[in-house]
Amino acid sequence: MSSTKAWLRSFWPAPMAISKSQQAVSCLGAFFGLSFTAWFCHSVLGASSLWLIAPMGASAVLLFAVPSSPLAQPWSILGGCVVSALVGVSCARWLGHSGWVAGLAGGLAIGLMFALRCLHPPGGAVALSAVLAGEPVAQLGYHFVVFPVAINAAAMLLIALLFNNLLQRRYPHRASDHHNPHKTIDALPRDRVGFTPDDLDAVLNARGELLDIARDDLEEILRQTEERAYRRRFGEIRCGDIMSEDVLSVGAQTSVSAALTIMLEHRLSALPVINQSKQLQGMLSLHDVVATADVQGTCESIMQRHVLTCKSDWPVSYLLESLGSSVEHRMPVLGENKVLLGIVTQTDLVAALYRSALERAG
Repeated sequence: MSSTKAWLRSFWPAPMAISKSQQAVSCLGAFFGLSFTAWFCHSVLGASSLWLIAPMGASAVLLFAVPSSPLAQPWSILGGCVVSALVGVSCARWLGHSGWVAGLAGGLAIGLMFALRCLHPPGGAVALSAVLAGEPVAQLGYHFVVFPVAINAAAMLLIALLFNNLLQRRYPHRASDHHNPHKTIDALPRDRVGFTPDDLDAVLNARGELLDIARDDLEEILRQTEERAYRRRFGEIRCGDIMSEDVLSVGAQTSVSAALTIMLEHRLSALPVINQSKQLQGMLSLHDVVATADVQGTCESIMQRHVLTCKSDWPVSYLLESLGSSVEHRMPVLGENKVLLGIVTQTDLVAALYRSALERAG
């Protein structure tokens, strides 16, 4: 009886972890995408022709509601729709318009989309439409592949590119760069302990089924889960708890030679550059000095302006990712209005984690 109840409960929809704002954005994107496609294709093809096909509604769900899905990428929608239309039209022309032909077209379309790495669920509907949509599609023949299928798909993709990027959604979805910033063959520090990308690939290959999530997204979710579990287990040590507060710094107009003297005297590899209000302007490193070989100029001319920073109340687990996968070995800690409060280094982080482990062991 309990197994029957569990089976019945599986029909109940699981909660969707998506914010109300993203739900609204998805609806708005689908409205713009379908409206533009309808207007554009009607203008180009005219009212007497088939100018918008129903599978575009399903494409809108993917392009605007789940744009990070592998099934929603540009090649997926273009290749998937065009290939499926070719299959559907061919099956209808040579085998007729019966139900079994529609099933054959759908199966062949899926097979080709797998082979060409352009799996797009609405493609199955496109193949069926080519077989069962009736006389208007039959008269178009292979023209159906271009007008309206390819035109519809291209118009939808154009709006998806503009809309998603305007709202700072990562589309097309690109894999995150996890290469060693030092350009050596060593794995990133975070990949040397715990699960590795190879472990994840092995598990995915063993499962042998398609997951509707990009591999790098899945890896990032797992790593953030590890980080959250770490914070729960070891407590919340904050960046402000371990930072160095007596920080040497220079001004933007300080000469590079003067800054170099400070770094050599105090055995520092970098210095924060601040203004009179102690607001961070950038970071000057020995690498910057050596790379330019210009000690007569000012710090402002060679400093790095885009600097990784943190807040004093942020958990140190944030530093594990940031300091462990970049060339930076230190991070400025900022207060209100970008005022420099201190510096956290890799050494500070290691010491804090070591002390936390000793306290738990004791």
